[in-house]
Amino acid sequence: MCGIVGYTGPKEAYPIVITGLKRLEYRGYDSTGIALLNSGLKVYKKKGRVAELEEAIIGKDLHSNTGIGHTRWATHGEPSDVNAHPHTSSSGKLAMIHNGIIENYAQLKNELIKKGYHFSSETDTEVLLNFIEDIQKNNECDLEEAVRVALKRVTGAYVILLLDADHPDTIIAARKGSPLVIGVGKGEHFLGSDASPMLEYTKEVVYVNDYELAIVKPNELILKNLGNEKL
Repeated sequence: MCGIVGYTGPKEAYPIVITGLKRLEYRGYDSTGIALLNSGLKVYKKKGRVAELEEAIIGKDLHSNTGIGHTRWATHGEPSDVNAHPHTSSSGKLAMIHNGIIENYAQLKNELIKKGYHFSSETDTEVLLNFIEDIQKNNECDLEEAVRVALKRVTGAYVILLLDADHPDTIIAARKGSPLVIGVGKGEHFLGSDASPMLEYTKEVVYVNDYELAIVKPNELILKNLGNEKL
């Protein structure tokens, strides 16, 4: 079990994400991390509790209006800095956090290794992220479509949140078997494993169902099924 948080809107993302992670530490405290979009991707992660990450990034440039965060209870891979989320893709353009277990990750990993991919962590999350990026590259499609195609191959449970350096105001999210709540504000959206990270900002929430994908922007929330049909 892990905790996930996301924000996109006019506010500074970092304070919202880090406070949300503190409220979700009951879901995991082996390691924690954040990814922020600001002239590219910035990822900060560390073994240990949220407070330890806060201390480690004092003085860093944390300005961003879109960010995601993760607090981890280790499943695949021991607690460590390198196994902490968010993970970045081979190109460095994508970042992803994940709550759940990808049961067929070893098969997917072997396919990617044969294509020349290398992995720095022991996690199923890094495998899924690079599988998504590989589909995006080979199919010449956008991230939303690549996620949809990838998840049709995946067995297991997941909530995933992705950032794309080329789309700095957008979070792509998908769910199967693990909880995902989206808070709807005025020109902003919040994401979380439960509603606790967003209740001080909005009382309007959407509970994402299994096999649904969300495209989340400050002024827009689109929900689709894996068949690309709007809900």
